[in-house]
Amino acid sequence: QVQLVESGGGLVQAGGSLRLSCAASGSIFSINSMGWYRQAPGKQRELVAGLTSGGSTNYADSVKGRFTISRDNAKIAVSLQMNSLKPEDTAVYYCNADLNRSAHTVSMTYWGQGTQVTVSS
Repeated sequence: QVQLVESGGGLVQAGGSLRLSCAASGSIFSINSMGWYRQAPGKQRELVAGLTSGGSTNYADSVKGRFTISRDNAKIAVSLQMNSLKPEDTAVYYCNADLNRSAHTVSMTYWGQGTQVTVSS
C-alpha cells in the first residue's frame, strides 16, 4: 500500500502564509512526479503546482510568484509554500503522486486525504 499524508492546512488572513507538507510512505520503487491540487466548493479540482523527478516545476497562473513547490530529498516528501494568500485560494488542497511500486509495474496516481486551507478577507 501507498499512503500520502498531508499536513499544514488551516485558517489564515489574506496576505498571510501557510506551508503544506506531504509525505509518501509504503511500497514505492520510484516517484515520477508529485504535486498539489485544490478543489473549492462547487468547482473542479485543479492543479496548483507540480514537481517532476527531474526537478521541473509548473504552476497554475493564479499562484505563480506566490506559491513555491519543493521536495525533501531526505524522504519522499513535497512541500508547498504559500505566500500572499488570497480569499480565492480557499479550498481543500490534495497531494498527488505519480509513482511506480516496482520496476515491473506501470505508474499509478495516488492522492492524499486533503487538507483545508481557508483564507479570510
